[in-house]
Amino acid sequence: MSQTPVSKPAASPAFDTERSISVVDDMLAEASRLGASAAEAAVNVEAGLSVNVRLGEVDTLEHNRDKGLGITVYFGQRKGSASTSDFSSKAIRETVQAACDIARFTEADDYAGLADAALMATEIPDLDLYHPWSISAEQAIELARDCEAAGRETDARISNSEGAMFSSHDGLRVYGNSHGFRGHYPRSRHSLSCTLIGQDDKGMQRDYWYTIARNPAELEDAEVVGRKAAGRTVSRLGARRLGTCQVPVIFQADVARGLLGHLLGAINGNALYRKASFLLDQQGKQVFPASVRIDERPHLKGALGSAPFDNEGVTTRARDVVQAGILEGYVLDSYAARRLGMQSTGNAGGVHNLFINHDSVSFEDLQQHMGTGLIVTEVMGQGVNTVTGDYSRGASGFWVENGEIQYPVEEITLASTLQSMYQGVQAIASDVDRRGNICTGSWLIDQMTVAGE
Repeated sequence: MSQTPVSKPAASPAFDTERSISVVDDMLAEASRLGASAAEAAVNVEAGLSVNVRLGEVDTLEHNRDKGLGITVYFGQRKGSASTSDFSSKAIRETVQAACDIARFTEADDYAGLADAALMATEIPDLDLYHPWSISAEQAIELARDCEAAGRETDARISNSEGAMFSSHDGLRVYGNSHGFRGHYPRSRHSLSCTLIGQDDKGMQRDYWYTIARNPAELEDAEVVGRKAAGRTVSRLGARRLGTCQVPVIFQADVARGLLGHLLGAINGNALYRKASFLLDQQGKQVFPASVRIDERPHLKGALGSAPFDNEGVTTRARDVVQAGILEGYVLDSYAARRLGMQSTGNAGGVHNLFINHDSVSFEDLQQHMGTGLIVTEVMGQGVNTVTGDYSRGASGFWVENGEIQYPVEEITLASTLQSMYQGVQAIASDVDRRGNICTGSWLIDQMTVAGE
């Protein structure tokens, strides 16, 4: 079995950090010279390698090196923004001038402005986010080929492939504002995925698997990724439809992540101040069973969602979003916080490592506890209304009786409300999927309507 090749990390980021900081300083100085009362600027630089292989042949091979800078200026409560990918002095002056020109023609907004100075991060901890990988194009191609080949060889019913994709990217973010805040940190992200097609006398199915990490040493081996993709694909062959029924439902961990995503959408400050959320005015209210805790952990070493400060320079902090089933806090940037008469939660740009606690049960235990019902492995469609909480999505998965999988199912629709689904959480398994900034195990929900034939 070929191991994922890992090279020794470089001693320092492969970016000109000092130059990027200087660009931010120059932009803020220019904004001040042009009369802006406040300003914020950011530089983002990224470099990487991507490879797509299909049926053993290289489909695409891309090297990229991108950079961009943006400036937002304030003239009192009037705001203007502009951006460019040109770091020359002339381009910097023109970009800041454009932002100032825009601000002079916009209407004043009482809630506009930089995040509060008192909330700026004062320390930038090393969160172990940067693990560069000096992998060659030839090695990357071999890795993708090994991944796809392992999947195709796993089962004779694997009839085709949509390919394997390898990606390795490093980045640097620098942010500064006229409060005097300057912050920067490098980061890396590496991934490998495979999508396969299986066929039997009843038709074709497709499925995939992927691995992703900041440190290449933490990636799953290429062959493991391919075999998991194959196993998931052939397990779906022979899928049937179900009759309409009301049954318990298990959302597999990677699908349950979406349920937390809907929660975040509903407690996001932009939805709340527009009164476009089913969780409006629910802070301090019971939204989950008392056994549920959801918390944010922004400073986890090496985690995909970690960050020392948010997109406005506000320090990130560990906090409870839900405690004992009660909604404790929202997800706010500074603008939404002001609209709501609250304070930024350090979430400009999103959440940082959101976790829901789990029970001491495996996925198999969850299945046994459910008895008869549905395991959901995929959802599709846009039938989620975070204004009302209505939930209706196409799905596929497996039918379970007496705690044992009977057969795969497809072309069904799940219907309920998010309110009922959250309150109906019976247990959460320990199979936590950490491949993202939202981390959860599989959920068992007491009852949903399954619409089929």
